[in-house]
Amino acid sequence: MEISASASLTSSGLVPRLLPLPYPHAPTTSVKPLMSSSSSIGLISSQRRIIIAPSLCLADQSAFTGVSVVDSDPIDAVKRKAMDISPALKGASIFLVGINNSVKANTGKLLAEALRYYYFDSDNLITEAAGGNVSAQALKEADEKAFQESETEVLKQLSSMGRLVVCAGDGAVQSLKNLSLLRHGISIWIDVPLDIAAKGDDDSFNSESSRELFDTLKASYEKSRKGYETADASISLDKIATKLEFEDLEAVTSEDIALEILKEIEKLTRVKKMMEEASRPF
Repeated sequence: MEISASASLTSSGLVPRLLPLPYPHAPTTSVKPLMSSSSSIGLISSQRRIIIAPSLCLADQSAFTGVSVVDSDPIDAVKRKAMDISPALKGASIFLVGINNSVKANTGKLLAEALRYYYFDSDNLITEAAGGNVSAQALKEADEKAFQESETEVLKQLSSMGRLVVCAGDGAVQSLKNLSLLRHGISIWIDVPLDIAAKGDDDSFNSESSRELFDTLKASYEKSRKGYETADASISLDKIATKLEFEDLEAVTSEDIALEILKEIEKLTRVKKMMEEASRPF
């Protein structure tokens, strides 16, 4: 799937607008997402069929040979769990919220690969639509309302699709309208300590730039925390490290985080199924 960027003039100024194109090799169908309350999730039933020719996975090997195959690599466990929950997921998109960092981005890409979903970063789409980082920052400083409208437009279009893993920026949790758009899928808060988020892939956390980034992330975190807490589930790096008995938080891998996310999604889909069955008339 491709998303092209263009811009249109509105009364509030230059508002980036994204134009989604049909999935490749798939019929275009309308998707009607189901809204959910704070205690449940909305699953998107999609009839889109994405034509992919995957290599023989572990589960296929087991069924074909009759021999139990043990996960030899962490990614295998993630892919097996993704395959297990895919039928119940029904193509629902997954929105990852939380402070922007490499841990969140890498986990999102891994999830998309395991689920055979498309991956998008909403902030990158906004930047692309605005014409680059400089233009996006200029728009934000010159017309905050127009920039917020561009964030909502991106989320609106992404939430109307299925089979996506979206790393959502802080703008996604800073307004009730944007939060309601996240309810079209499953939202997961990736809770990463600020010092690790600021460090990123750079080992020199004591650098001046890292300290400045830490202060920026801290301000953003405090502003967005209440929005993060509305997510359907939260995944804490601290809790995963404790569970796996890791003394160093940086020992937690993207595979570890992705597996926990899939387990949480499995719980959420079970709860939704139970609620649907309970609401059926006798």
